[in-house]
Amino acid sequence: MMLYVLLSACLLAGLGVALATFYRPDRRRRLLRVLAGLVAVAALWLLAFPPRHSVAVARSEAILLTPGYQPDTLLALLRRLGPTTRVWFYAPDSSVAVPTGAKAVARLGALAEQRPALRYLHLLGAGLPAAVVPELDSIRLLWHTPPAPAGFQAAAWNRRLELGQPLVVEGRYRAAAPGPVWVRLQAAGATHDSVQLPGGSGRFQLRYTPKAAGRLVATVSAGPLRRPLAAEPVPAEVLPTRPLRVLLLAATPSFELKFLRNHLAARQHAVAWRTGISRGLTQTEFSNQPATDLSRLTLALLARYDVVVADAAALGGLAGPEAQAVRTAQRTAGLGLVVLAETTTPARSLGGATTMRVLPQPATDRPQRLAWPATKAVMPAILQLSAPARLLVGTANPARAVVAAQRLGVGTVVVSVLPETYPWLLQNETATYAAYWSRLLSAAGRPEAAATEWLALDPWPCAGLPVALQLAGASASATRPLLVSDAAGAPLARLALRQDALLPEWSTATYWPTQSGWQQLQRPGQQAQWLYVFGAPDWQGPEALRRVATLPKPATSAYISEPAQRQAAWPAGWFVALFVLAAGFLWLEEKL
Repeated sequence: MMLYVLLSACLLAGLGVALATFYRPDRRRRLLRVLAGLVAVAALWLLAFPPRHSVAVARSEAILLTPGYQPDTLLALLRRLGPTTRVWFYAPDSSVAVPTGAKAVARLGALAEQRPALRYLHLLGAGLPAAVVPELDSIRLLWHTPPAPAGFQAAAWNRRLELGQPLVVEGRYRAAAPGPVWVRLQAAGATHDSVQLPGGSGRFQLRYTPKAAGRLVATVSAGPLRRPLAAEPVPAEVLPTRPLRVLLLAATPSFELKFLRNHLAARQHAVAWRTGISRGLTQTEFSNQPATDLSRLTLALLARYDVVVADAAALGGLAGPEAQAVRTAQRTAGLGLVVLAETTTPARSLGGATTMRVLPQPATDRPQRLAWPATKAVMPAILQLSAPARLLVGTANPARAVVAAQRLGVGTVVVSVLPETYPWLLQNETATYAAYWSRLLSAAGRPEAAATEWLALDPWPCAGLPVALQLAGASASATRPLLVSDAAGAPLARLALRQDALLPEWSTATYWPTQSGWQQLQRPGQQAQWLYVFGAPDWQGPEALRRVATLPKPATSAYISEPAQRQAAWPAGWFVALFVLAAGFLWLEEKL
């Protein structure tokens, strides 16, 4: 309504000025007076409704490139947003080559400081580490997720293992083109295991048993035969075998337990052996421990040992009080029990393992191949398992269980139907024999008391990115700092710990590694622990998939692309000056 009122007033004013000038007796400068009057009226109208024009504004959108971005995606995005859109490249390391047309940025917080109007950031490539995303503050990410790259998509392995235990690497690989691909596990300059993926993609599992304690960096590679296309490091820490206190029980003299006694004694385990000679008469031997009375098994005696290894006949022939003492120590004190079963062993003689049954096999002296370890053994029987029993050792083809474990109370019962493993020693397969018995005894051993342990909360610690470290253990205390040093012992960092408010036995620290490789975590009065820091090119496939799951992505409906220009009104001063000039001319001309 106001628009029409002002328009009518301006038209009437212009008509009045024109008529007054036309009927004026002095006809000089008539045309100029009419024009000046119309200009003055137009200036008043433009003051109320000024014209608008396009002005450039700071864009609220920009593009951030990360390694692995697709150039076609970048070009399509620039066509939509405009060629003047700012393009950055995330390069925390100054040695990284920056693409042409992009500007390097090492700290994401600088974007918000330099561009206050920036609201949306289009992210291209492999993505950002989750630890640096909070630096963007109010800037919202729009990640144009790239297609899954070829190579290793996922991987997991036991990063700390005891000597004699296998290093098991599991994962998933995807080839760039269909065709057979070999995935290999290499260590110490040799290939120890391999598997073929006929279609070029799929899951794999590889095994390798280290021969010595210490730090190990194996390699898993994939590609056609003799031409690997991808290779990734597999670091692991091989711990020395835990010294165990082992009690051997045999109903009659046995080569199996005799060789086992000598093997354990040679590796500094404390071993006691009780074997039956005749009715009511037993023989005892001791290694790496003082002699003691083994004629009667009691709770006090069993408390001195971590594992009892017994053949089924000896276990079934225990007197009532002795059998009760073994069951009580096993269920309440964590005593481990390894039962060497036979084809005729009843379920009641399996140490209480109610979810296992011994199934006799057709009589044969022909050895069968085991899935692990890579050797053969005579198998007069197999085990039928049901939950919660778990497989420890089985045959390769067909897959059948020959050694299994079951948790009973605090302790664990391990049942084996392999009657003789000492021939492996006679065949010079000492490593196989050691790995086999290390696995059985470790599974059955008495649980250790909880000790302090460092945990890296990031599965792929990488140089140049923060790593959250957590110290768990009853003796964890935030008063003593953490010293980080390299493999040679040179100090790298000194970290302060923050104690958890709800769980005082937990403490955390944030570490920014500056180099890759093995690094040592050490606190005064505690055993040192090792952490492996990966390089930037390592395990990019699993890390990219993890970023897809962890990076925040806003809803697309909340995103509205804004133009790079806006319409703005002309300044009112121009029209005020125009009115003053026109009205001044009319006044001055009247005086002349």
